[in-house]
Amino acid sequence: MMAPEPVLTSKEDLIPYAFDGTAALSQMPGAVVFPRDAEQVSRLLQWANRERVPIIPRGSGSGLSGGSVPTPGSVVMCLVKLDRVLEVDRKNLTVMVETGATTEAVATAVGAANLFYPPDPGSMKISTIGGNVAENSGGLRGLKYGVTRNYVMGMEVVLPQGEIVWMGNKCVKDVAGYNLKDVFIGSEGTLGVITRVLLKLIPKPAAKKTMLATFAEMEKAAETISAIIAAQIIPCTLEFLDRTTIKCVEDFAHIGLPLDCDAIVLMETDGHAAVVAEESARMEQICRAHGCTSVHVAKDDTEAVQLASARRAAFSALARVAPTTILEDVTVPRSELAQMIRFIQNVAKTDQLRVGVFGHMGDGNLHPTFLTDERNHAEMEKVEKALHKIIEETIRLGGTITGEHGVGLAKKRFLPRQLGETQLRVMRELRRVLDPAGVLNPGKMFD
Repeated sequence: MMAPEPVLTSKEDLIPYAFDGTAALSQMPGAVVFPRDAEQVSRLLQWANRERVPIIPRGSGSGLSGGSVPTPGSVVMCLVKLDRVLEVDRKNLTVMVETGATTEAVATAVGAANLFYPPDPGSMKISTIGGNVAENSGGLRGLKYGVTRNYVMGMEVVLPQGEIVWMGNKCVKDVAGYNLKDVFIGSEGTLGVITRVLLKLIPKPAAKKTMLATFAEMEKAAETISAIIAAQIIPCTLEFLDRTTIKCVEDFAHIGLPLDCDAIVLMETDGHAAVVAEESARMEQICRAHGCTSVHVAKDDTEAVQLASARRAAFSALARVAPTTILEDVTVPRSELAQMIRFIQNVAKTDQLRVGVFGHMGDGNLHPTFLTDERNHAEMEKVEKALHKIIEETIRLGGTITGEHGVGLAKKRFLPRQLGETQLRVMRELRRVLDPAGVLNPGKMFD
């Protein structure tokens, strides 16, 4: 067992751990600890059970649902010291990593072996693999390649009472017993503490092409994306930004985005060179047939990265505009995209709120982003009411209250509306069986 790191207890040291990436949510913890291995995690959880002290697992704190916000008197268990890439297995196309390794570090390590780890959350430069698994994170490439869940082959978990268990293996097929690892993926740190993860890899795509289409109307952009999917084209990336977001990104990053349009759509196709050429040509045709004003094709990898950075910079760019940025996360069936975007825009206009909209339009995942000021209580009440309207419309259209950010504190009040009492009861009972003392991330997802 490795030597433990110092324990933080002074107010100045605790402040950075009082919040995560979620706006308007914070609470000072009692202390912060930095375990270096699973054994230290186990001993801490055993102590927490004896003393009835809440433990809050945390990675880099980039979450957007309040999932790692402390509870009063809790101890934050920060896992960033478990940051090693332990093994890249080219024969089995897997990588074994510790929970605190960043998504970018994993992508770089496997890229050096000419392999590819597709999940790419917007915070991939700082987000940790453990956090990605706990939230079942998505990303720009989720349309074609899926989300984190699709790449987890095994994991080491410390259960709430301190038992250490390994689930999964390098086998492509395995149906022995319940698939318990799937229970922990997306569990938001409420069922166990993930300490190691075995991830599936794929070969690097041989070629790719990136394009940017502009539209005079947001509805035309949404209809175009629905048409691309209906044509049975599944590109690597199919993202969009609305007029508000475009202006903020351009002011922030000076990429050269057009400012005279209502929406832009970022499209990227990858794979065999012949397939890439065919798919990109067909997508350009569909864009023009649905009234786009222009289609720009990146001339090389450098320009492709620059165009993609416009989408990756969206949250950072919007966050500069107002004191408080509330980034929401709803998903609807792709056939309902145009209607959902129109509804969000109408809510913003009716309630006189500044709202930028961007997201993973290819998989129906939208990020309406409120630009506000949490010190303005009257406006925050309007934001809350607008959010309720958006959630209700999302559920009415057959959607979900969160596509990738998770429930945490921010969305738990909406969970009963989507799941119903029976599903919630089963979830509560499972949590109670694994954590009878209720020490692990209490108050998250549901009370």
